[in-house]
Amino acid sequence: SFYEELLSHGILEPLTAPVEGMVVKEGTCNYVAPQGSSSVVKYYLEKSDANVFFERHVTQIHLRDGKWEVSRSMGSPEQFDIVILTMPVPQILQLQGDIVNIINERQKQQLEAVRYSSRYALGLFYEAGTRIDVPWCAQYITDNPCVRFISIDNKKRNIESPEIGPSVVVHTTVTFGHDHLDSDPAEVQQLILSHLQSLVPSLPKPDSVKCHKWRYSQVTKAVPNSPGHMILHTQPLLICGGDGFTHSNFDGCIDSAMSLAEAVKSHL
Repeated sequence: SFYEELLSHGILEPLTAPVEGMVVKEGTCNYVAPQGSSSVVKYYLEKSDANVFFERHVTQIHLRDGKWEVSRSMGSPEQFDIVILTMPVPQILQLQGDIVNIINERQKQQLEAVRYSSRYALGLFYEAGTRIDVPWCAQYITDNPCVRFISIDNKKRNIESPEIGPSVVVHTTVTFGHDHLDSDPAEVQQLILSHLQSLVPSLPKPDSVKCHKWRYSQVTKAVPNSPGHMILHTQPLLICGGDGFTHSNFDGCIDSAMSLAEAVKSHL
């Protein structure tokens, strides 16, 4: 039903462009978000009528008079009846305050065992009218120590247009991401570009480049036997979820969201 709804609103479309080297499991359908994966998030936020605030980096959670007092890196603490944490699991364990003692030993061991891969993503952006002459929209690379995936993003999303400049997205291998996690970003960018040049020598010089470190990329080891969430405290409710409690794809996120929603409803 989630896919049907997103397809009917044009948020998702079936992937029709050729992706070289992609392993397709039987019975699996692949989709693209023409306006980017953030459009899926924006769709649900608008539908929820929730008030959304950005740039609020949570640092501490304390229990105060039957409510949660949440502190952030800038601004005054705020109080809430229910707190739901969906950031990567290592960041839950970095929070300070009463939450440190509220997480019991067994839960702490389960959370500490969660593992993520790390990688870099590189975006190359071009002026409108630039031609990128390759026969694929995306490809998985199996024999390069740096580059794992290359996508001509406007082709992949099926939004090629003379008014929109093309863009290329590159994902590095997990090993490269791990080995260069704390390297100088400018050096990492140059390394990726040199490997990309050897793989696609016909690639024109980009108008601009953006390199992004993805410290928590995909879950490689989730909380075992998890229903999709973990209740850290019941009254008031403190609960966590996300792909660290399922698996890293859209289905995994939906599974966790549904289990979180049921758990919260039962506490209201």
